[in-house]
Amino acid sequence: MDALIISNFLLWGVVLCLVLVILALSRQIGVLYERVAPMGALTMDKGPGVGEPAPRFELADLLGRRIAVGERGQHSQLLFFLSPTCPVCKKLLPILKSVASTESAWLRIVLASDGEMPEHLAFYKQAGLERFPYLLSAELGMKFQISKLPYAVLIDENGTLRAKGLINSREQLESLFTAKELGVASVQEFLAAGTLEETRISRKESGNALAG
Repeated sequence: MDALIISNFLLWGVVLCLVLVILALSRQIGVLYERVAPMGALTMDKGPGVGEPAPRFELADLLGRRIAVGERGQHSQLLFFLSPTCPVCKKLLPILKSVASTESAWLRIVLASDGEMPEHLAFYKQAGLERFPYLLSAELGMKFQISKLPYAVLIDENGTLRAKGLINSREQLESLFTAKELGVASVQEFLAAGTLEETRISRKESGNALAG
């Protein structure tokens, strides 16, 4: 009987320890999530700068349609640079289709790459991308100095480059739209400016407190 009571106490002790471990792990996961929470698109300091006129092109897409890049128009334009051999690019295709629908009132998406026509045409059809213009132009990538993929460039209706960066998630893609709305080069710049301003205010308040 005593042995049974002791074993029950030990069992409850083990259960309690497991509960504490789970709570501790949950807290650590929360902290880790905050540290790696999605940030804005990573801007590369290459090519035309944000706020500058975008390079202008008029190119034929895979279906022979004439597509203007960087021109004034009724809609903003998102140039999305990708490759048929880029796994992350493929992962983002459903997101691009969704964004094309939800942001259709003000945005048009144009896909861009370079390489051999047969490979890209097969990829274009297999992925069901017919709704998007798809440009094959090495010069286009060189003008924007694209060195990593997937990369997006947001051009407003006046032909001005408003945001750009490497894209790995929907959050990073939408951060370009947020940057345009805020009138900043990137979300990182906005957050850094906010942190700097908070630091200045904090220092000012500390100085006033010491003076008082």
